[in-house]
Amino acid sequence: MSTPGSHWPTELRLKSAERRLDVTFEDGTQFQLPAEYLRVESPSAEVQGHGPSQKQTVPGKAQVAISKIEPVGNYAVRLIFDDRHDTGIFSWSYLYQLGTEQEKRWADYRAALEKAGLSR
Repeated sequence: MSTPGSHWPTELRLKSAERRLDVTFEDGTQFQLPAEYLRVESPSAEVQGHGPSQKQTVPGKAQVAISKIEPVGNYAVRLIFDDRHDTGIFSWSYLYQLGTEQEKRWADYRAALEKAGLSR
């Protein structure tokens, strides 16, 4: 059961052919989260660093796929990507945040790639 302000998923569906994770939350909100987006926004220290100023821009992930989803308690999932990245634990609230902020985060990511001369 969720608490006020929390977000609880009612369905997680891995769409392997489309390389995305579809998530539906109990409030009816649905997100289609591409594997590439989830990989470059992984909550792992490898991507996020140990503070906002340490976040890494991860290039070359346009073709990455999610190979496996593992439950972590009743609050999160670990996504295992086909590039062997497996250290990010995606809490329900972080997945919801990624969904609601997808347009802005994706634009920021694309701008960071361009600024660094990197490609997807």
